[in-house]
Amino acid sequence: MDLAAIRAFIAQEFPQTNLVIEAVGEQTCRVRQPIDTSHLRPGGTVSGPTQMFVADVAIYIAILHKLGPVALAVTTQLSINFLNKPAAHTDLVGECKLLKLGKRLVVGEVYIYSAGSSEPVAHAVGTYSIPPEAVQ
Repeated sequence: MDLAAIRAFIAQEFPQTNLVIEAVGEQTCRVRQPIDTSHLRPGGTVSGPTQMFVADVAIYIAILHKLGPVALAVTTQLSINFLNKPAAHTDLVGECKLLKLGKRLVVGEVYIYSAGSSEPVAHAVGTYSIPPEAVQ
């Protein structure tokens, strides 16, 4: 799927999200999550669940780019290391790279940044299961 097709697919299947898909490449993608007060936790930082969402969706977007519209691909594992405090009221940017693209499992990693910063705020690794009917 190209960038326009992925954006249309996500808008149709996940209308509740305001995540922005900025770019897709060969087993990579870049996404941006606009941050508002609903994403903050006490202490003036972006919540862990918001950061995990960015990681999870980034891997899914990279899979869509590579395999096409696999609506029923599911996360089977996601781990995250919180490295630095994200800036409050600053978008999160996730940069994903697929590490392994197997017949049934896909593994990807995501570095998450506060927009404008070169230091990652988190690093995540996740695995997706691809439904048998999607495997070509």
